[in-house]
Amino acid sequence: MASSYSFLSTWCVAAPIDRVWDALADLPGYPEWWKGVRKVDVLEPGEQGDRGIGTLYRMTWRSKLPYSLIFDSRVTRMEEPHVMAGRASGELEGAGVWRLFEGAEGTVALYSWDVSTTAAWMNRMAPLARPAFTWNHGYVMRQGGQGLAQKLGAELIALS
Repeated sequence: MASSYSFLSTWCVAAPIDRVWDALADLPGYPEWWKGVRKVDVLEPGEQGDRGIGTLYRMTWRSKLPYSLIFDSRVTRMEEPHVMAGRASGELEGAGVWRLFEGAEGTVALYSWDVSTTAAWMNRMAPLARPAFTWNHGYVMRQGGQGLAQKLGAELIALS
């Protein structure tokens, strides 16, 4: 039986919203600055090439724990520079949404990720390994916030 997870991550970066949006909307560029992302391939272009609604990506993620996750993500919503959403399928199934807000100090990037695991080994291990899987997600997201700030040459104001 699949295990469900709901995560909410917040990055506050001292950079303009347009620069944060450009980095987050360029999924194939993630491996350049986000340590947990090993590979992003475009499987099908969307409405506006590789960044529009309908674009299908295959993503490979890895962190401290000794396993990789591979899943596809299709862009379902793009409202530049404020909202980007997608549906995951593969080893993870569910939905993720980036919401960006600009303030006097910079940009807040809020990511909600509601997924279920489909890999049999993860589902069997979930009753005991859930805290480790949750910690791993947090670790990957912290790496992303730090990598984004570094890519933009900006201060990371807050991270959660």
